[in-house]
Amino acid sequence: MKSNFKTIGLAMILVFAFVISSNAQVRNGRNSKTVTVKSTRTVSRAIPRTKVVYKTPKKKVVTYRTIPSKAVVINHNNRTYHYVNSKFYNVYNGRYIVVAPSIGLRIRSLPIGYRTIKFNNRNYFFFDGVFYQSYDKEYQVVQPEVGTIVYELPDEAEKVVLDNQEYYEYNDVLYEKIQYQGTRAYEVVAIIE
Repeated sequence: MKSNFKTIGLAMILVFAFVISSNAQVRNGRNSKTVTVKSTRTVSRAIPRTKVVYKTPKKKVVTYRTIPSKAVVINHNNRTYHYVNSKFYNVYNGRYIVVAPSIGLRIRSLPIGYRTIKFNNRNYFFFDGVFYQSYDKEYQVVQPEVGTIVYELPDEAEKVVLDNQEYYEYNDVLYEKIQYQGTRAYEVVAIIE
């Protein structure tokens, strides 16, 4: 009888040790800083705007009475943008508001401080939440590809919820916060339509 208790006790200790060991290996593999992280969430490339819930219901809009006179005026898709100091402005009720440029808008030179991002054999130029590609001696605003990774988002990026998961949105692009090569980064997971 004593030997049965010893055998059962020893078996339970071995099973318990095996479970703890396997859980520790799973945790260590998940937290490794050298593993390239890809999004495992099932978010398709195009998301209807009605499915996205913004954490802050009303966004605070900062307006300016004037902008520097050296602003370049760009007309695109029946909208007038004023481009100065690497920012785009629209006029609303006689005041200037910082806005994200629409897809297809072109500028002659990249903003100071842009970053080059290589993804799927394409070069993107990224600055303040806006992606550009070289086009006919100019730089055109484009939508990034799903899977593109950036290391920072602009202050105007908003937290949103989609299918009970938290993301960040800027200029109709959804980002997921990830760890990439040991650093916090943001991966493009979808485009809001």
